[in-house]
Amino acid sequence: MWYSTYTDLQDNTVFITGGDAGIGAACVDAFTRQGARVAFVSIADQAAQQLCETVETRTGAKPLFIHCDIRDVDCLQAAVARAEAELGPLGVLINNAARDDRHSLADFKPEQWDDSLNTNLRPHFFTAQAALPGMKRRGGGSIINVGSNASVLGLAGYSSYVTAKAGIVGLTKALARELGPDNVRVNALVPGWVMTERQKRLWATPAAVQECLRQQSLKTTISAEDVAQSALFLASRASAMITGHALIIDGGRA
Repeated sequence: MWYSTYTDLQDNTVFITGGDAGIGAACVDAFTRQGARVAFVSIADQAAQQLCETVETRTGAKPLFIHCDIRDVDCLQAAVARAEAELGPLGVLINNAARDDRHSLADFKPEQWDDSLNTNLRPHFFTAQAALPGMKRRGGGSIINVGSNASVLGLAGYSSYVTAKAGIVGLTKALARELGPDNVRVNALVPGWVMTERQKRLWATPAAVQECLRQQSLKTTISAEDVAQSALFLASRASAMITGHALIIDGGRA
């Protein structure tokens, strides 16, 4: 995969949630290629370790993997602290981890609702809280929250996930306003249907993919690397005056 080069990302410290697969793994690879010091969290130890080895082979630098369930706020904030202790204050935070489990309105339980929001929205707030002191010490930073155009389209079948992804855009705008005086930018990436291995395994039937492409202006499926390219841009000084923005990457579907 070819990536644009942003020289200001070299030696920057980047923290990514859900970095073991999909968009998160693409971001781990992309930022390491820029010469950044990358840490990421996941609960998938085997996949995470394999990614570290693959990225090290490609780049000569090994990302820092920290086992963490992002629903555990104490664990998550401790992971941010460890990353800063080993790699330096965060310059970039990418809140990527999510789980788009399908469900219906009729049989969804309150504890399932809480678990969905605690996975798909709450961590974004508390990682930002943990990262802010270090970003202030270094004179600024970039927080990137990964949403989904499922919230723009109002897709059915996983309303708790769609609600969380809509909340991410609101949180992004609120934090951008609050943290702007500290030179911390906060933006959202809003991908369309990204053809990750999970999507291919569970939902991306030929008919479903064809229908998605029919709705897109660009008749090509979206890759995790396409999203990582935009994350590099929002992390770098190339986007120095962009904050509170939701960048849609969906091939013109929304």
